[in-house]
Amino acid sequence: MVDLMRGNPLALMVSNGTPADGPYATHLPVITDPQWEGPAASDLADMPLLGHMNRANPHWATLNTGSMILLAFTGPHAYVSPTVYDITPAAPTWNFTSVHVHGVVEKIESAEETLGVVRATVQAFEKEFGDSWDMSESIGYFRKIVPGVGAFRVRVTKAEGMFKLSQEQRPEIRERVVQSFAGRGCTRHAQTADLMSRLS
Repeated sequence: MVDLMRGNPLALMVSNGTPADGPYATHLPVITDPQWEGPAASDLADMPLLGHMNRANPHWATLNTGSMILLAFTGPHAYVSPTVYDITPAAPTWNFTSVHVHGVVEKIESAEETLGVVRATVQAFEKEFGDSWDMSESIGYFRKIVPGVGAFRVRVTKAEGMFKLSQEQRPEIRERVVQSFAGRGCTRHAQTADLMSRLS
């Protein structure tokens, strides 16, 4: 679950809104707090996460420290056509991976702490997805935009992972699904095929 979250860090945050507006949902980047060094429990309980959003987002105003939120992370996924099974009768399906994280939110009000969340997020993503960009010459710019950034911590209370990857099929059919995905020339299909191979 941790690997899926780190590899797909754009989470959907969902929280209760008002009776008039209903729930709020915002896509935003989420990282593991870099100061955390503990091992992850099987349900990720007590893992600290960091995130941020635009303070102008109406969602920010409805968040309260101590309230429960849901973070949904979506990993590799792809449609499975029955033609791949080469059997009849058959039904189509969708292979997918996801992690739903429940946690208690803490809004960060300090400008310096908010800047720390932004810097930690940049460092995490440059290491994983970027080219190790040096942000030192942009810190002044960061300080100018930080008043508009709403940063928060989440203490995970539990997490549930769903890895639906044709486990119910016979090994030879699973392999045909993997080969079908791998041959599509699409990154999402290739990632799903790779995950199926690694978890088989």
